[in-house]
Amino acid sequence: MIIVIAGATATGKTELGIKLAKMLDGQVISADSMMIYKYMDIGTAKPTLQEMDGIPHHLIDIVLPSENFSVKDYIQHFDKVVKKIEEKGKIPIVVGGTWLYIQAALYGLSEAPEGNWEIREELYSLDNRVLYEKLREVDPQYASKIHVNDKRRIVRALEVYQLTGKPFSSFFQGFENPRHNFIGFNLVRDREELMERIKLRVEKMFEKGLVKEVERLIEMGFKDSITAMQAIGYKEILPYLDKKISLEDAKSSIIENTKDFAKRQLRTFKSKTKFENLNLSHINMNDALKIIENRVKEVYDGVSTR
Repeated sequence: MIIVIAGATATGKTELGIKLAKMLDGQVISADSMMIYKYMDIGTAKPTLQEMDGIPHHLIDIVLPSENFSVKDYIQHFDKVVKKIEEKGKIPIVVGGTWLYIQAALYGLSEAPEGNWEIREELYSLDNRVLYEKLREVDPQYASKIHVNDKRRIVRALEVYQLTGKPFSSFFQGFENPRHNFIGFNLVRDREELMERIKLRVEKMFEKGLVKEVERLIEMGFKDSITAMQAIGYKEILPYLDKKISLEDAKSSIIENTKDFAKRQLRTFKSKTKFENLNLSHINMNDALKIIENRVKEVYDGVSTR
């Protein structure tokens, strides 16, 4: 059985996942679309070795910032890791805020059409915001889950729409049976508390050396990496390094963009209270460990009495 801890950024998922893994003898599987990238540590809020406290973490630092990594790639990695963890007699604990990864890992993907390079090249020639507005018109559900500057995913979604006449989000829906047995939880916090935690997190990122991390990525040749360097916490630093904005302006942009991102995540996870067979119970940090422990016991007791 898999335990899923979902939720918006800065809710405390990482901390909860580690505590839960220690309590239940589990290992953590990241479901974060930015933590997959190597060398991007501070801006993605990756847990340090000290914070991991001896708990193995999987699907972190698995590709270079310049490499493409699809949802399909994530599923393939996810299945291998789950098998590896379960063979050791441990419990896989999925922790993250990327709903597309969580949904696909648990329910799989419908077969979207292969890419069409003629359509793709035409779309890539257009401005990001123009493309994003087109996507909002034809597939608002998918548009709400990605950033306006995530050109690769926007182009793919519009490409699929042109080829099929169906929104890309429809290829993530309609799954009746999960691929894995699991129980799911959505970690929540008071809205004002969450916004304050985001502000404090960004302040700590700068203290830890976020600017130097971005400079290092540029030196390594990753400045033009389409997806990775458009991540919140990185794209805002680039104009500062180009002397177009002040450091305070860059920091303010990261805080505001992170808050907006968190609000989108809150809407997404709130709507997933019940997705197919997924009962995504909303829990707060104070009660989380006890609630999950009791739920796990219920599940295992139910299995043992059959």
